[in-house]
Amino acid sequence: MATSNPDTTPASLPEQPPTAALTQQSPASLPSPPFLHIPGLVNLRDAGGYPVDDTSRAVVRRGVLYRSADLTALGDEGRAELSKLGIARVFDLRSVVELSKAGEPVPPPADVWPGATRLFVPVFLEKDYSPEALATRFRSYSDGPEGFVKAYAAILASAADPENPYAPFRTVLEYLASPTGPPAPLLIHCTAGKDRTGVLIALILSLLNVPDSTIADEYSLTDLGLAPRHESIINHLVEGDALGGDRTRAENMVRARKENMLLTLTYLRARYGSAERYVIDHLGLSEESVAQIRRNLLVRVDEEEEEGQGPAPVLSRLPN
Repeated sequence: MATSNPDTTPASLPEQPPTAALTQQSPASLPSPPFLHIPGLVNLRDAGGYPVDDTSRAVVRRGVLYRSADLTALGDEGRAELSKLGIARVFDLRSVVELSKAGEPVPPPADVWPGATRLFVPVFLEKDYSPEALATRFRSYSDGPEGFVKAYAAILASAADPENPYAPFRTVLEYLASPTGPPAPLLIHCTAGKDRTGVLIALILSLLNVPDSTIADEYSLTDLGLAPRHESIINHLVEGDALGGDRTRAENMVRARKENMLLTLTYLRARYGSAERYVIDHLGLSEESVAQIRRNLLVRVDEEEEEGQGPAPVLSRLPN
């Protein structure tokens, strides 16, 4: 693939920044090292390990909720490594347009590696939501956090649209609400693993009552996760018509600054009331399903797993 494609990792660049560099640059409050190195895949990390904002001494269960960029360059070695993580469901948030641009069939194959099933759950069925497409659709997206909020508001609205037959966010949350206990590990991705994936992961963490500042820190890790693709994406944007060759605006688009997510979470509460109200009132999940998600994804830090045993679950009722 040509290096001008922002979804292609240039062969001359490492697939993930060195672990030491990640540890030095990552916020101290986040799990370390934050990324997993899988050949052919960038921006892969576990969204677990974060504390909730109450007195329960609970954290988000590790080893269940993974996020990444698309799997387009994934080979047999990478699939084998992901299989070792036990990932049984892959939720693909990309649109038909993006799949076609990547040369992938529509819908993408359900079989990704032995024991894993991919579900095609596009947030936007026919819209390209790659960074360069967003530059055209939301010119203010490249100007700063307020522009990102507009783009992320559109993601929240489309994911909750009753006319969207794929019900992307609801489908993922229903999987997390497994009535039999914590579900098998899952992977959520879009094209870059930054915007649609970032909004969904933020929604889940907010539903679990993780503090906004921690959610924003987790989101900002994408700056590191996409570092191998930054220059390619920026050059592609500068060469295109949407930004008029403005490199500064192109750099703003690529970045995953904390302020983008902090303002988005503020918007979520102002527009929908809370993450819980959005999930119940607009995605259609029941209160019991929300409670089950919390039972499945939260564990107490004072009863960390002993060898061969899992952490103790926490109560499902958390402050809104």
